[in-house]
Amino acid sequence: MKLVTGILDEIRLWLIGFLSFIPGRVGRFLRFLVFFPFFKKCGKKVSFSSNIVIHGFKNISLGNNVTAGTYLRLYASGNNNEQIIIGNNVAFNDNVMVNADFGGYISIGNNVAIGPNVVFRASNHNYIKKDILINKQGHKKGNIIIEDDVWIAANVVILPGVTIKKGAVVAAGAVVAKDVENYKVVGGIPAKNISVRK
Repeated sequence: MKLVTGILDEIRLWLIGFLSFIPGRVGRFLRFLVFFPFFKKCGKKVSFSSNIVIHGFKNISLGNNVTAGTYLRLYASGNNNEQIIIGNNVAFNDNVMVNADFGGYISIGNNVAIGPNVVFRASNHNYIKKDILINKQGHKKGNIIIEDDVWIAANVVILPGVTIKKGAVVAAGAVVAKDVENYKVVGGIPAKNISVRK
C-alpha cells in the first residue's frame, strides 16, 4: 500500500508540474480544476498564471477571487504546522514568493494588492553561535500577518514576526522588519514611516 501511495503521489507531482507551465486561459482553467481538491480550502474564481510552484497544498487556504501572475511560489510543505491563509480579492503580481516553511504562519487578509518580486519569509536562519555553522543552527520561525486593504509595492521583503495593519502601504524596495500601523505608508531599508493615508 505504501508503494502505491508513493507512486500516486509521484504521478500527482508530475501532473501538477506539467500543468503549471501551460499558458493562457486553458492553463488557468486546468490548474484550477486539478489544483482545487488538493488545497486545504479553495474559494471561487481562483486564477493562477503559468510557471507556478506550490508545495504543501494541504496547508494552504485560498479565499474567493485570488489571482496571480507568473512565477508565484507558495511553500508550506514541512511537518511543523506550516500554514498559508489567503483572503478574498487578493492579487499577486509576477514573481512573488510566500514561504511558510520551517514552521511559519502567513495570513494575507482581504483586498490586498501585492506587486512583483515580493518575498514573504516566515522563518529565518539562526546565526548567533559562531562555533556552529549557520546552516547547522536551524531556523527561527515567526508569523507574518497582512491585514485588509494593504498595498505592498514591487521588490518588498517582509521578514518573520511582522504585522502590516489595515490600510497600510509598503513602498517599493522596502525591507519590513517590524510592524506597520494602520494606514501608515512606509519605505526604506529597514522600512520606516513616510506618511499616513488620509
